[in-house]
Amino acid sequence: MNRQRIVVARSTESGQGESDQRHGWLAAWNTFWFTAADPLPLAIVRIGTGLLLAWSSFVWLLDTDAFFGPAGWLPAHEVWRMNDQPWQWSWYFLATSSTARWTAGLLTLVSALTLTVGLATRLSALVAFAGLVSAANRAPLNVFGLDDTLGMLLISVVIGPAAACLSVDRWLQERLTAPHQPQGQGGASISANLALRLLQCHLCVVYFFSGAGKLLGASWWEGMALWGAAANGQYRTLDLTWMADHLLLINAITLATLFWEVSYPAMVWPRLTRPWAITMGIAVHLGIGLAMGMMEFGLAMIVANLAFVPASAWRKWTAMLGLARVESSG
Repeated sequence: MNRQRIVVARSTESGQGESDQRHGWLAAWNTFWFTAADPLPLAIVRIGTGLLLAWSSFVWLLDTDAFFGPAGWLPAHEVWRMNDQPWQWSWYFLATSSTARWTAGLLTLVSALTLTVGLATRLSALVAFAGLVSAANRAPLNVFGLDDTLGMLLISVVIGPAAACLSVDRWLQERLTAPHQPQGQGGASISANLALRLLQCHLCVVYFFSGAGKLLGASWWEGMALWGAAANGQYRTLDLTWMADHLLLINAITLATLFWEVSYPAMVWPRLTRPWAITMGIAVHLGIGLAMGMMEFGLAMIVANLAFVPASAWRKWTAMLGLARVESSG
């Protein structure tokens, strides 16, 4: 009997331990996703995203017929071959004239600019996202990392309170309902946290699989992958051929980049290593932009990394510029 009681007691304790562990995981999950967060980092992401989309939209407007016209680089009836599916949604398929195509491109540009300043922000974000998707679906030949990253950024801007800080919408709200509340003090909200967490997790997935893909290439294991880009005269924008005399430097940069990319999801969450992960990311993407002519993509990835910068740091910096108080939002 005593032995049976001991077995039952141990079984009960084990079950209780497992139950506590499950509750602990559930509490951590809820805290991660459903804790109210300061919306200021999301507002910073909104501004950067709007500026980059405005630039991209301006480029489309330079020759909308070449990008989206029937006699352009990719006729409408051939688009499905690039995307390997028979149907794609795009308002450019409905634009049957040069004027209509130009107007559709202008609509995206205007929505990007109003998104940047935070005017009718939710509507601007939705229209901007629709414009980006329309352009990508109609002209897949011209879709690069910039467009993919802008889509990732816009999803978070659409679902979160991106106008809660540093926006015309916020300024108008304060003038109409709370004239004594200073600009920039958007209230903390769960939706802001959801939007930021979604962007953060998305970024971690992108980096990890990008790094894991590089592990399949022998040149990355050998430490010579970056030399391939530096030696490509048609691809580079800076003459880096001097690096041929410094093979150890090429090895170090190549392997450091690979290690950073693969370890990014593990390094960016702890507060101790987060500054290193973000700083390395900024350096890598600026280097890519300057040396390989992909500055827009580099800037978009830097904007995505800014989602990991704590709101307290943004409050201090914006306070220095007179845009917001240092105190965290309520």
